[in-house]
Amino acid sequence: MTTPTSTQNLKLKGIFRLQWEPAQDAHVLLYPEGMVKLNQSAGEILKRCDGTRDIDALIADLQQAFNAQDIGGEVRLFIAEAERRGWLEEAS
Repeated sequence: MTTPTSTQNLKLKGIFRLQWEPAQDAHVLLYPEGMVKLNQSAGEILKRCDGTRDIDALIADLQQAFNAQDIGGEVRLFIAEAERRGWLEEAS
């Protein structure tokens, strides 16, 4: 698994849709074959993968929003896994 670079601007691939699902009390990732229920951290990371910011800015936003430090490594690991699963692509 490769680690995403700091300068990548990532977004969800077109076949996926991220939404809050009250019945699940969680964010879910919808796609034609089904749905993935996300934990809170995954939902917050994917919400920020909108193609408008690079990974360093995404991490900084998460750190500020949740008053958290030293989460960059974990965020990068999740993003790498999301890319491996085909959820994300580089924004053009």
